[in-house]
Amino acid sequence: MMTKHSLHLAICGALALSAAPALAQQAAAKFAPIPVSSIFRPVQANGTADDALASGRVVPGVYAPAARASKHWRIAFLFPHTKDPYWSGCAYGVISEAKRLGVAVDILPAAGYDDLHGQLQKIEEAIAARYDAIVVSPISMTATNSAIAKARAAGIQVLELANDSRSDDLNLKVTTSLRSMGMEATRWVIRDAQQRGLKTINIALLPGPLGAGWVKGEVDGTRIAAQEAPIEVNILDIRYGDSERGLQSQLTERIVARHGARLDYILGCTGCAPAALGPIKAAKLDDKIRVVAFDLTSEIAQLVRTREIYAAADTKGVSQARVAINAAVNLLEGRTKEQPHTILVKLGMLDQQNLANYPFDTSIAPEGYRVQLSYDPSRE
Repeated sequence: MMTKHSLHLAICGALALSAAPALAQQAAAKFAPIPVSSIFRPVQANGTADDALASGRVVPGVYAPAARASKHWRIAFLFPHTKDPYWSGCAYGVISEAKRLGVAVDILPAAGYDDLHGQLQKIEEAIAARYDAIVVSPISMTATNSAIAKARAAGIQVLELANDSRSDDLNLKVTTSLRSMGMEATRWVIRDAQQRGLKTINIALLPGPLGAGWVKGEVDGTRIAAQEAPIEVNILDIRYGDSERGLQSQLTERIVARHGARLDYILGCTGCAPAALGPIKAAKLDDKIRVVAFDLTSEIAQLVRTREIYAAADTKGVSQARVAINAAVNLLEGRTKEQPHTILVKLGMLDQQNLANYPFDTSIAPEGYRVQLSYDPSRE
């Protein structure tokens, strides 16, 4: 059986991503300007990024690399965990840009989406350590709000990366339209069903842990796309749970046991979609049920290549991380005249049609990358 590590190496090699000898050069290279939408106030109070998109002034454009920092600013990144390739990609984006910008960073992961206490403790530790900025990827939409307010009261700049929240104390959100993530994945399913001549389809969702902002976005977006579809789309089941593989495999088994051959598609998160494949195959339904992912990792890209997963939306985790650390540096350097409320990185969509020329470097860490949780330019 292929391990996560070997899958990572396989996809990077198969898709001709950057070779290991070039890693040192890549770490110092500037990234290409990233397509984004900047959203300016006023926006809906205590809202999500999608609420800001609906209520604020939206300015399409690109986010360019920031100039090197004037001092070794200290920035803490609070990830939910580092257990899957999505957060490995984010770590790569953070560390590679920290080296280019000349700032010190520490990635402080919690133990998972069921470790809210751990993330809150990490925020407290970051406040006590007097970091210049904190970039948090919240486990909960609201449970980190008081900690964010405490950090701001201590004079620390606080930004948000990838996972959404309803805090109004953030200096800036850097994410994607999480609702659009669900919509784009589901629209792909609908187009695929139409090409197959299906007039009605039954789908099930494995969106991830209940309460996480990206999970709500996936589900809301799926429901919107289903309602707007030119064919009948029935959502038969939604099973929430931490993205840990064993749990997601169990949830898939329950879905398959209940609905069996009635199902046409299962849509799942980065940890959820690959975990669904085993139970579907064990039930001998792999020729009937197609799996589509709500987001992209190296593993999912490999599974698209082998036609085990049919497509994946892409929130471009590496690009989000790059924008977040560059925005933090620009904020600390006082370079931004008008600070947006939210920056949304433009989504991608991967399937067989664009597999050969997809820009994986915006989403996936390069071949041979090992997760690094800390960088300090003063030690070089």
